[in-house]
Amino acid sequence: MKLDLHCHTEASFDCVIPLPTMLARVQRNGIDVQAVTDHNEVWGAQKLQALADAERGHDPAVPVIIVGEEVSTREGEIIGLFLSEAVPRDLSPEETALRIKGQGGLVLLPHGFDPLKKKRLRLEAIERIADQVDIVETFNARISRPRWNRAAATWAEARGLPKSAGSDAHTLADVGDAWVEVPEADVSTPEGLLAALRGGTVAGRWTHPLLAFGYKVWDSGFEITKRYVANR
Repeated sequence: MKLDLHCHTEASFDCVIPLPTMLARVQRNGIDVQAVTDHNEVWGAQKLQALADAERGHDPAVPVIIVGEEVSTREGEIIGLFLSEAVPRDLSPEETALRIKGQGGLVLLPHGFDPLKKKRLRLEAIERIADQVDIVETFNARISRPRWNRAAATWAEARGLPKSAGSDAHTLADVGDAWVEVPEADVSTPEGLLAALRGGTVAGRWTHPLLAFGYKVWDSGFEITKRYVANR
């Protein structure tokens, strides 16, 4: 199984990928489990999960969708997985982690330790919530330099934490660019996901930020044009 635990859809302010298109692309690119982690929203993930569940009745190969959220705290972003409702933005990192845990969710630390990620969680905040972190993203396909992924892996290994990968997809071209390959397992619960990740292998394709930005501009322009033509 291939798991991607970080991506975006039209529910994010900076992404225009329609939900049905996202689901089809995830399946085509061989991702079996996709966490949808829109910025400060869960409605897109919830709709995509419902769509996937309905389609799986006709096609068992339809990917499993995990509802998540990339939450903007006052000191940077934290991902929550297995959420039933959105966690409010602009809380402290500590309160954000508590809100995620209060829903029975998992706290995922995204973006490695990339100092060029504008919304990265500050280092001092990472240390303050270290005991609340369940998963560390040790391969982000949109990191500024691969060495920041390696820094995240070192941090995770020192603490014995499971590692994950995230395409951080904001365009169709990004989908499927990062994954953790694990043995076949039931990852429909937080406990099942954590157990699977501990036996997984992190992999992916890093894209230079300038090229990734070009994809984003192209994808956004294409989708906006398509919507304009459809509504004429």
